[in-house]
Amino acid sequence: MAKVEYPFEVRSLVAELKRLPGVGPRSAERIAVYLLQNPKAAPMDLSSALKDCYEVVKACATCGFFTGQSGCAVCSKQGRDTQLLCVVEQPTDILPIERSGVFRGLYHCLGGKLSPLDDVRPEDLRIGGLIRRVRENPGSEVILATSSDVEGEATANYLYEVLESTGCQVTRLAQGLPAGGGLEFADELTLSRAFEGRR
Repeated sequence: MAKVEYPFEVRSLVAELKRLPGVGPRSAERIAVYLLQNPKAAPMDLSSALKDCYEVVKACATCGFFTGQSGCAVCSKQGRDTQLLCVVEQPTDILPIERSGVFRGLYHCLGGKLSPLDDVRPEDLRIGGLIRRVRENPGSEVILATSSDVEGEATANYLYEVLESTGCQVTRLAQGLPAGGGLEFADELTLSRAFEGRR
């Protein structure tokens, strides 16, 4: 006897949800059924928000953070120290630093980290833009806030060598961050100590 399955459209929705990070087959099925059955789920609002994000939200041409119709929330914020530039791997790395409240400078998102195994080379990252920003702002300090795994360290070492000729001061976050971990898992106290103990 053939087993009963969801209609094709539901199976298609489950398949799309499974592609999201951290969402397994069971979770995807629960989310899909919730969106279909719960009147408060407002799936059309979710669909509209996703469509708007896809069409409007881009990477800021200056810093690489997310920008929408209202512009970049980081670059347009008044009172930031333009002599401090914190280099991170991904736009999401900015959020825990901002929540900690210990850094009031500007940011530069590389869009990843060097990884020969994944075929990520220097020209695949936003390094040219970083060098341009540093040269336009002489005497600045560049804080390398890449992760402390092998690729993050290799990226930091490469950036140190590249930035050495620009005359800026290059520092690295202190080892208050867990080895092999990323910024998204660090709490405010750990980040605060890492910034205070940078070298």
